[in-house]
Amino acid sequence: MNHEHFMHHCIRLAQKGRGLVGTNPLVGSVLVRDQKIIAEGVYMGARKPHAERKLLEKLDQKISTEDVLYVNLEPCCHHGNTPPCTDIIIERGIQTVVIGMKDPDARVAGQGTKTLQDAGIKVIGPVLPDLCRRLNRGFVSLRENKRPYITLKRAQTKEGVTANIDGTKLCITSDAQNIWSHTYLRTTHDAILVGVQTVIVDNPELTIRHTPEVDILQPIKIILDPDLRIPHDAKLIDSNTIIITKEEAQPIGEALVVTVSIINDHFDFDALWKIVPSISSILVEGGQKTWDMFTDAGCIDEEVILIG
Repeated sequence: MNHEHFMHHCIRLAQKGRGLVGTNPLVGSVLVRDQKIIAEGVYMGARKPHAERKLLEKLDQKISTEDVLYVNLEPCCHHGNTPPCTDIIIERGIQTVVIGMKDPDARVAGQGTKTLQDAGIKVIGPVLPDLCRRLNRGFVSLRENKRPYITLKRAQTKEGVTANIDGTKLCITSDAQNIWSHTYLRTTHDAILVGVQTVIVDNPELTIRHTPEVDILQPIKIILDPDLRIPHDAKLIDSNTIIITKEEAQPIGEALVVTVSIINDHFDFDALWKIVPSISSILVEGGQKTWDMFTDAGCIDEEVILIG
């Protein structure tokens, strides 16, 4: 049995839930019989069936002892918004389960595997654990680091210049780089974050464009603006925008204004992570001051540099 082939398929399926699962994991599952996929399941958000349960609930065939269930994340064994996936796997008579990675959630963390094994089910894996963790890096970071996964993206010239000397906008990246950035960075993060100076200088939209997908869910826009200098007519202000400031203020248009205290010349990130809703990964764009703030706080997990 080519376990890696079918795990890759689980990973591709799981991505259909991006933008819908919030701080929960992206999960895909397939049932394989005679080297062929006979059923699929994808987790599509809170209070909806988990991938394995969705697959097994809609399956109208009798389970064969040779059938193999694949899932990119260890099946859950606790009661939450939905019943444990281990229950229905056991009830339906699955004999072999292949997992992509161990669940870092303390409520599961190996107990899902143990529950299945105690029921006489063979559990194989982890299979492609690095790819599975990469897929769910935000979910993993929230449980292991108690904060979202942070990717810092910067564009600079070959000489290392990131902006004009007078602070005005400097166009650095090519059309191809912009397409890549939107397709592989913005689409894979829950939120995009910039400092208010970027909004003042560039007046960006901070939306996903340049991609072939039409019905894509747009990321949340987070603006760090301690003194509330953001122009009220900025393009990015809408119901999908969160403005972080140091003093209480009224909403600006449809945007939400959230108060977070300042510690050592930057926002209290620990407090910020508790306030921003349903966010497991953040793409930090913005300028040098914002980059330095995150770097000094030790909050950067990954850095992407585009050379123009």
